[in-house]
Amino acid sequence: MRVAVLKETRAGERRVALVPMGVKALVKAGLDVTVQAGAGETSSISDDEYREAGDQVAVTAADVLQGAGMILAVNAPEPETVSGMAAGTILVSFMNPLSDLDLVKRLVDAKVTGVSMELVPRITRAQSMDALSSQATVAGYKAVLVAAGHLPKFLPMFTTAAGTIRPGKALILGAGVAGLQAIATARRLGAIVQAFDVRPAVKEQVESLGASFLEADEDVVAEGEGGYAKELSEDQHKKELELIAGAVVDTDIVITTAQIPGRQAPLLITEEMVKSMRPGSVIVDLASESGGNCELTKSGETVVVHGVQILGPTNLATTIPVHASQMYSKNIVTLVSEFLGEDGAVDLDFENDVIGPSTVTHAGEVRNERVRDALQAANS
Repeated sequence: MRVAVLKETRAGERRVALVPMGVKALVKAGLDVTVQAGAGETSSISDDEYREAGDQVAVTAADVLQGAGMILAVNAPEPETVSGMAAGTILVSFMNPLSDLDLVKRLVDAKVTGVSMELVPRITRAQSMDALSSQATVAGYKAVLVAAGHLPKFLPMFTTAAGTIRPGKALILGAGVAGLQAIATARRLGAIVQAFDVRPAVKEQVESLGASFLEADEDVVAEGEGGYAKELSEDQHKKELELIAGAVVDTDIVITTAQIPGRQAPLLITEEMVKSMRPGSVIVDLASESGGNCELTKSGETVVVHGVQILGPTNLATTIPVHASQMYSKNIVTLVSEFLGEDGAVDLDFENDVIGPSTVTHAGEVRNERVRDALQAANS
């Protein structure tokens, strides 16, 4: 089978789905790989590097797609590209399938098999395929650097002839992959770090990174399926906000990372909390694209309210494209390896505990139950 790698078209996107090392792995597995010319430029990869890895480089997207049985991308291609795909084509990319229902419908109409990187299950053997986690690692790291760049203070303690500078304080809300990386990065930069999560099981991980864990009542506990947080009741949420309000007053940097798959991001920082923070403090809201954890966040913008800088960055992973692409490429190569039978032929086994849950559409039907429910809810 021929595998096509497209140049990303999303505004500001600098990652690429497959790096030369990934090309080598797929070629060794018996697949032919064609990469669109210039696909790796923004990740510092030349077309010559792809050629040396054993693939072909085609000039246009149309050339790349012609005869391709599988298409690899970071983000789902443009609507007209999806609609023009041959029936039976396998598309592997981020798809946001619980929200981008128009894309799901196009995949169904084109009879394209859509495999969503967001839906790779969080099971032990699929960790190397988990692109949400790999890209969250990048985002958590970069969020702290962005916050430090906006903070009008040092983060580490300094003892100088001009006096002693006290270390800055950081609060990380949500101790998933992004949150844990944010904790580690803030600690490396010398900050005093606190973290909060509604899942008490992460306390040990937080403390192992040198941060303190904000203790909540047993009432403020919400661990859902697959280790994700789930939505709190109204009373639980009120207690959660009270706990956070007591912590933000004495904090220089707040990084918020709390999201619930397929739902609006939970509100964690109210305007009253922002008003209580010291002027010059910084909030970086990594949930801005799903509504934001801060009441005042504007997705894709930086605003200053009550003297506090509130950043709503989108797609932070793309700002470190070299390593983000390397990590994503490893995820996608490992996932595609699940598609291959003993003879190297592509044979999708929907009973496979990774392929089944990850497949959104196949043969003109929606296979994923959660996506099907979302479509039905939208149509009702």
